[in-house]
Amino acid sequence: MQSKLVIDIQYASPAIEAAVSHVASASLIKKWVKGVVSSNGLLTLRFVNAAEGKKLNASFRNKDYASNVLTFPYECSKNTVAADIIFCLPVIQREAKEQKKLLKAHLAHLILHGCLHAQGLDHQKKKEAKKMEAQEVMILQKMGFANPYLA
Repeated sequence: MQSKLVIDIQYASPAIEAAVSHVASASLIKKWVKGVVSSNGLLTLRFVNAAEGKKLNASFRNKDYASNVLTFPYECSKNTVAADIIFCLPVIQREAKEQKKLLKAHLAHLILHGCLHAQGLDHQKKKEAKKMEAQEVMILQKMGFANPYLA
């Protein structure tokens, strides 16, 4: 039986939708998600501006800045995943430029990073971070992207 994963992509504005679509189509984004999530469930990916990103980060993490990705997992079991994953496009664009990375590669990395969080992985402890990073590198290489942790 094939898993049933529903992927809902939302954009905070037509301008954000146009900017994201210029880098990666909705079908490509869904392909990336399916490359890391094999569970049944519902994932909502929302691309936001800096104001919404800052507001969400302040409300839920008590941080007074916009973060590149925020994951809100609601259900995570062996067979099911449900989460909202928020991507702040201006932060992602700035980071890609500062880190001299292709925006498409950085976006793919953060999408799979958020999906791994939705499935219960974390990077708060050094051992967890090493495991999560190794998984990210392996998946990104399968997708044709370079190791994002190399300088």
